[in-house]
Formats: sequence, C-alpha cells, structure tokens
Amino acid sequence: MTLFRIGEAAELLGVSADTMRRWVDAGRLPAERDEQGHRMISGTELAAFVRAQAAQPDGRLGASSARNRLRGIVTAVVKDTVMAQVDIQAGPFRVVSLMSREAVDALDLEVGSVAVAVIKSTTVVVER
Repeated sequence: MTLFRIGEAAELLGVSADTMRRWVDAGRLPAERDEQGHRMISGTELAAFVRAQAAQPDGRLGASSARNRLRGIVTAVVKDTVMAQVDIQAGPFRVVSLMSREAVDALDLEVGSVAVAVIKSTTVVVER
C-alpha cells in the first residue's frame, strides 16, 4: 500500500500542508502515525477523498461526458480578430486554451476570472 506524508499529499492535491493537517484533524481524511510519529495517509484513502471532493460545485455531475475539470484563475487573455488564447492557472497546473474570440467574449473571460478547463482527450499519457 502506498503511504503519503502530509506534505506529499498536500502537493498532490495542490493545497498547503496546513490545509491537509486541518482536514486530518477535522476527521475528513484518515491518517495514521508511522514509527517516527509522522502522520501518514494511505493512497487508497487519499484517492477516495479526492473523488468525493471532485463533484462540481453546481451539482451537475454527470451532465457531460468529460471528466477532467481543472478549476482555476484566468491569468492571461490574448485576442485577435478571430481567435483567442486563454491561460488558466489551476493549482500548480497551467492550462492554455485556444478558442474563438466570440467564445471568450460570450464567457466574459478576463484576467482574474474564475474558469474551469474541461478536458476530453482520446490520448492521455500517464507517467510515473
């Protein structure tokens, strides 16, 4: 079984170690102490926690076949007459989307806006 220290689990979830400690202290995420007294979280428990947290805030889970959703803040918008590039920082991840200028205008995307990058791909490379 894979075990993660608090800091490792926090890095995987894109939150601070303090946030992870608060979740453990509040009983939202189980942790056990190792021989040195460090709190350890099982990979299985961490995965279950992440799945439970992944439901969309608006409750529309299942409204789309796309399952990869990264909520973040718009950090850049570059528009020309037809196309636009939108950069979103979602935790430690930078997502860049190319879309029509009309879509950017309709969504009222601007630097500082909250946006969700929805990703559906036929090819996903998984590395370890």
